[in-house]
Amino acid sequence: MAKLLIVDDEFDVREFAANFFRKRKIDVSTASGGQEAIDHIKNNKPDLILLDINMKDINGIETLRRLKLMNEEINVIMVTGKKPEEEDAYQECKQLGAIDYIHKPLELDELERIVLNQLFKTKK
Repeated sequence: MAKLLIVDDEFDVREFAANFFRKRKIDVSTASGGQEAIDHIKNNKPDLILLDINMKDINGIETLRRLKLMNEEINVIMVTGKKPEEEDAYQECKQLGAIDYIHKPLELDELERIVLNQLFKTKK
């Protein structure tokens, strides 16, 4: 079964996405911030991480940097409330190895397509 970790400091967003993917028979874990995600990765190996950029403890870019130091093969999709062209973070995330970039509000069709395509790739 594919494993997905959703990292977002907004409870409603995190749980909405988690329930959405659980209904699609994906093993979903959640973390409320960057440090919790880093701690989770030490003992668990998700196939994919959805990582919010703007979080209160450790922002998503620094979390991505730390996760890639732990495991450069880890697959991370960044999530933000800003469009790529509105934010310099897009280029930095790509340079750090993020495989995709989704903006909020989450559009379920887009979210499902991107996440399932990536999970399918990683399970081959």
